[in-house]
Amino acid sequence: EFIVAGDDRRYVYWAERRGRGLFLRASPIDVSTLLQDKLFERVETVVLTSATLASAGRFDFIRRRLGLADSDEEDGNAVAAKTDELVAPSGYNYEEQAVLYLPPQMPDPRSPQWADAAAREVIKLLEISGGRAFVLSTSLSGMRALYERVAPEVDFPCFVQGSASKAGLLEKFRTTPNAVLFATASFWQGVDVRGRQLSCVIIDKLPFAVPTDPVVAARQRFIEDQGGSSFYSYSIPQAVITLKQGVGRLIRSASDRGLLAVLDPRLRKQAYGRLFLESLPPCRITSDLSEAAAVFEQDAPAVR
Repeated sequence: EFIVAGDDRRYVYWAERRGRGLFLRASPIDVSTLLQDKLFERVETVVLTSATLASAGRFDFIRRRLGLADSDEEDGNAVAAKTDELVAPSGYNYEEQAVLYLPPQMPDPRSPQWADAAAREVIKLLEISGGRAFVLSTSLSGMRALYERVAPEVDFPCFVQGSASKAGLLEKFRTTPNAVLFATASFWQGVDVRGRQLSCVIIDKLPFAVPTDPVVAARQRFIEDQGGSSFYSYSIPQAVITLKQGVGRLIRSASDRGLLAVLDPRLRKQAYGRLFLESLPPCRITSDLSEAAAVFEQDAPAVR
């Protein structure tokens, strides 16, 4: 009845068809009021902790999303309570354990040339790492396109999301030497593969949320209606956090070493790219494949 009425402007409503089923859904556009009523006003102290709460070293995005703006900020949904914050240093030495590779030349991710160029880069990176890689895509279509282009061209066992359960694919990856897993969505987070078996994480594009998603569209419209910039206040911080989650699949222990690669040229060509780079672990960055390969040498030289 609540969904069919659809008269609470704090929610977004939509219908979703899957197979023979039709699902009616409603989701809050702004969760701050709910959290204030159900949590912050009922508990004296709350500790919020995660490896990916901050964006560009700041908590502004998550504060706004949760209604935790400082009391002196002009935010009608802000919780009138004292909040403290801390960005704790990582326990890993990313300068020594990882290298971030950014290709020197890549077409625009929206261009027809993108898929072939991305596949060529993936093939070169897999040869360097000897397989042992996650290739993470921002969409199912992008994942399938890379898998279909890359798998026939490499001598490593290749698995693709959807061919088995998530648990089954992870077990195959862990137990198959030099395996490569092509995946999206759920494999960007909550996946832990330690040691040499996962030595390379390749991300195809910056993980911006799909603008046609009803919840994303409603939240962007909510920000715009209040005079803000949905791109800088919502899209970029959300994508930064997702990218950090994907990159975080690589270094899972103090002894891990490996290669990170982000194929999206917007990291360097667009002004907002620095916000992504500032949010990533302090890796050495290179556009030279030979320097990227040095991370697999025990006494790897410094990469400028």
